[in-house]
Amino acid sequence: MEKSIIVGISDMAVARTPAVVATYALGSCVGICLFDQVAHVGGLSHILLPKRNNNDNYMKFADSAIPLLVQKLEQIGAHRLRLRAKIAGGAQMFNVGRSDSALGNIGQRNIESVKGALQTEKIRIYAEDTGKDFGRSIFFDVNTGVLKIKTAFNKTYDI
Repeated sequence: MEKSIIVGISDMAVARTPAVVATYALGSCVGICLFDQVAHVGGLSHILLPKRNNNDNYMKFADSAIPLLVQKLEQIGAHRLRLRAKIAGGAQMFNVGRSDSALGNIGQRNIESVKGALQTEKIRIYAEDTGKDFGRSIFFDVNTGVLKIKTAFNKTYDI
């Protein structure tokens, strides 16, 4: 039987198949899904901000959450060289008049930080649905690697 695991904001989870790992309400946040199809394991991280400061919650930030997610996947049998990534989110949710303000471009900064962290870890992004101006919820099937996206407008599609 397939189990469902819900990941909150600034949190992550790893699982073996069969499992679906989900997170809700990705606005400017980015959901990062990593999976190893050979080891049949995967995980999801819901990051809130691009760069870690002195905050103790490593899972809140792209630059510290992604290495931690990789480490947790390796602990349950993943091999770093087989990991694949799919990402979603990073919307511009706030119309603050200037997209170059700290609040106005947080989604884009999150996307860039996620991509940079994945590049540092040498993990290739196989699919993404990022940016735009709407929220998303995501459902990641660890068995197939399919990422189902449901938009704030109830449109559903797979990447």
